[in-house]
Amino acid sequence: MAALHSTAFCLGGVALSSRQELCFRRGNVKASTFSCPPLVSIPRLSFQSKAFGGDGSPETKDSSLVVCFGEMLIDFVPTISGLSLSDAPAFKKAPGGAPANVAVGIARLGGSSAFIGKVGEDEFGYMLAEILKENNVNNEGMRFDPGARTALAFVTLRSDGEREFMFYRNPSADMLLQEAELDLDLIRKAKIFHYGSISLITEPCKSAHIAAAKVAKDAGVFLSYDPNLRLPLWPSAESAREGILSIWDTADIIKISEEEISFLTKGEDPYDDAVVQKLFHPNLKLLLVTEGPEGCRYYTKEFSGRVKGLKVDAVDTTGAGDAFVAGILSQLAKDLSLLQVMPLTIRLKKW
Repeated sequence: MAALHSTAFCLGGVALSSRQELCFRRGNVKASTFSCPPLVSIPRLSFQSKAFGGDGSPETKDSSLVVCFGEMLIDFVPTISGLSLSDAPAFKKAPGGAPANVAVGIARLGGSSAFIGKVGEDEFGYMLAEILKENNVNNEGMRFDPGARTALAFVTLRSDGEREFMFYRNPSADMLLQEAELDLDLIRKAKIFHYGSISLITEPCKSAHIAAAKVAKDAGVFLSYDPNLRLPLWPSAESAREGILSIWDTADIIKISEEEISFLTKGEDPYDDAVVQKLFHPNLKLLLVTEGPEGCRYYTKEFSGRVKGLKVDAVDTTGAGDAFVAGILSQLAKDLSLLQVMPLTIRLKKW
């Protein structure tokens, strides 16, 4: 079991763990996406027109609301870790999808979150809607497609530490979300609108994504972007690079990994501040660079700095980046002025 450092970020003296869920077992810390409850029987139309709070009652407008847009799917994870997909003897299902992970992470940290996306009108789709409800995530923006299935992904962490993915989207329901299906009122209620790049790959979801972000921007909502590069889903590396950068300059907050910096800059050094500055556009308020076991760097117009990782024994790093984003956004949604305040607990350096 490989040792891994847990990334943490500190704003205003509050340390935010990158772990969405910590399960202590024999001294090990497990990082995971949210757990999957047993499948239950669900009325077919109960999730399309109503948002649910923790007690099952409709939610009201919340000034700290974070709306997460994009894909929600079923991850199939090997029952034995450290094996390739082809060597795994069996798989267990778990809810996944980066934007949905972030929404659940925010809710588990006591924040207010909602999810907008499309799943199939099938058992997996209804299961995912129920999981959002059980985790106090507003699922008012979910839509169900009768002609396409909920997306599936097989994912494993191999013994060499590399993750391996295999996706089943041909097409899946999340790719078919249309602009006319967007809950614009829900988007306008948000303080932060968060999204990735997978929803930019194909139409009609691409147009829905762009329209949703424009509505949010016009309403004065902060835009948060985690590219979450998944090259196998794009037609080519160049189309992925162009697609990710096509909406880069509209975001107020961007979280990116060192691997993604290398990809977007065509191989430049992701640890060179001069390289990172090339990705900092005039309207950007905060750029976060995660470095896995080494921690993270943060950049604003006025200052930048670095936070070292915390050493833990990791069972699985799946969802760690989403948990990091959830921790950051849950705090910023409560007080966006943190972006202008120089934290006293961090030694900062001028660019």
